[in-house]
Amino acid sequence: MIRLTNLADYAVVLMCEMSHADNRLSAQDLAASTSIPSPTVAKILNALGKSGLLKSHRGLKGGFALGRPADEISVADIIEAIDGPISLTHCADTGESDCCYDDICQMRPRWQLINNAVRGALVDVKLSAISAPESVQDLSARFEARARENKKALG
Repeated sequence: MIRLTNLADYAVVLMCEMSHADNRLSAQDLAASTSIPSPTVAKILNALGKSGLLKSHRGLKGGFALGRPADEISVADIIEAIDGPISLTHCADTGESDCCYDDICQMRPRWQLINNAVRGALVDVKLSAISAPESVQDLSARFEARARENKKALG
């Protein structure tokens, strides 16, 4: 099973919330609107800021804002800001592997191909697409259409 960490999941939620904001949002605002605990929000915002996905502004009207437009931020960018490079297996990582089968493994070169395909799919999904209210409706309509097609096919 391929699964995001909770922090990466929360980061996507926070970035979607940020994309709807007309002005800067504080960590407290984001914690209140998403129900994610304040310490967790602060930790995630710090990592997103270090990666350049968010800009931090100090002062009376301070807070956080997107570091670049939502259509220029991918889900892969968000995940990598929190969890580091996307890697399905240890040997797909660019670093050294401690696997005892490295020298004889026939899958090792293929895992990088698979890893790149998964990362490429996440790069193609932009923050603007997942945060747009109409995208939820579109997804729901497609799901319902597929369900009707499957029901017809099954008889």
